[in-house]
Amino acid sequence: MNAPNAGAPALWPAPLAPSPVDAVLSVPGSKSLTNRYLVLAALTEGRSRLRAPLHSRDSVLMVSALRALGATVTEAEGTGAFGPDLLIDPPQAAASADPRHVDCGLAGTVMRFVPPLAALLRGSTSFDGDPHARTRPMSAIIDALRTLGVGIDDGGTGSLPFTVSGSGQVAGGKLEIDAGASSQFVSALLLAAPRFEQGLHLIHTGSVLPSPDHIAMTVSVLRSIGVEVDDSVPFQWRVAPGPVAAFDVTIEPDLSNAGPFLGAALVTGGTVRVTGWPEKTDQVGDKWRSILPALGASVSLSDGTLTVTGTGTIHGAELADTSELAPTVAALLALADSPSVLTGIAHLRGHETDRLAALVTEINRLGGDAEETADGLLIRPAALHGGTWETYADHRMATAGALIGLAVPDVVVRDIGTTAKTLPEFPELWQQLTDSAVS
Repeated sequence: MNAPNAGAPALWPAPLAPSPVDAVLSVPGSKSLTNRYLVLAALTEGRSRLRAPLHSRDSVLMVSALRALGATVTEAEGTGAFGPDLLIDPPQAAASADPRHVDCGLAGTVMRFVPPLAALLRGSTSFDGDPHARTRPMSAIIDALRTLGVGIDDGGTGSLPFTVSGSGQVAGGKLEIDAGASSQFVSALLLAAPRFEQGLHLIHTGSVLPSPDHIAMTVSVLRSIGVEVDDSVPFQWRVAPGPVAAFDVTIEPDLSNAGPFLGAALVTGGTVRVTGWPEKTDQVGDKWRSILPALGASVSLSDGTLTVTGTGTIHGAELADTSELAPTVAALLALADSPSVLTGIAHLRGHETDRLAALVTEINRLGGDAEETADGLLIRPAALHGGTWETYADHRMATAGALIGLAVPDVVVRDIGTTAKTLPEFPELWQQLTDSAVS
């Protein structure tokens, strides 16, 4: 796999932790929750407020997309440690039908969640994004909107760029799709479904549905603001039509982004405590509470603080459906004392980059022993050495490289700034973590 080195992004020497870390930290808000609630706020009948939302490239792209559709998004002083609250007023029914443009960047939530919103407005909205965004799977949402009677011009590519021509309404009703390439196709349609005239009866026709936790999150978010959703039949969802009430919600910390910090406890044989951890959540990142013990850590949750302690030895494991956590898990397993198998993550080939190929390339570049399978990775113990870890403009590849660099001298990560996609504060938080190493 060839790394994209155009423009030669800066190299970042990954800090080495020669002794156990001992840290307490908090992480910014969940990207998945922030962008879902932003989309829903654009469908309400009044002003909504997001407290302690994420402020990152992905969330900024979503805010910009909503503004392009005619929504008003303003900042307000709040109590969150990582930035202001957001106030959202939805587009007016009589909003201008002049052509609009949405820059999706590399944000899957923007390129998939926003087109159904555009379909509910009068006029045309064009969508495009970063160069790699044009290779990400999009045909399921494009075909779905066409089936619902929405005009879309994609030049026959089934991908970005494309233009949505909205009539101001979408009939809805029964719809069959194959969301095997991304659970975001399901979430995108469910989020907009309350505003469809007949609601939506969505049926997934494929044999595999990746990242079901993210769909469960979407259902939970809809229900939290009073939308009626029936998901009692596997691979089927029924969303009732009707007005969406404005809401005031506090965004949970991003538990997926907490992963590299928690993993540092295993790598160094130290202890890391992450505050603000919810007792009950639909975030896929809550799986750290079961994944990390399988690798040899002790994990406890008490009074909203998740505490992870490692022994300095990481054990290999067989893990299924690690979803977006897989890059962090793979980095840990590259340092393990026995072989590991990751399964159920074939869909990661269609993420910000082909994450399976990227992980194999970068682990092996540092002397590791990793290979792809049809739906995952095999990682065997090997002595790692320093070198350049490429990120492929993928935030989770960047944090995976930083994690390996805790234990392996002379690892340099190209373009650590790509972490700004979901965690702009990563370099500073990582430095605080490594500074906590017991001398």
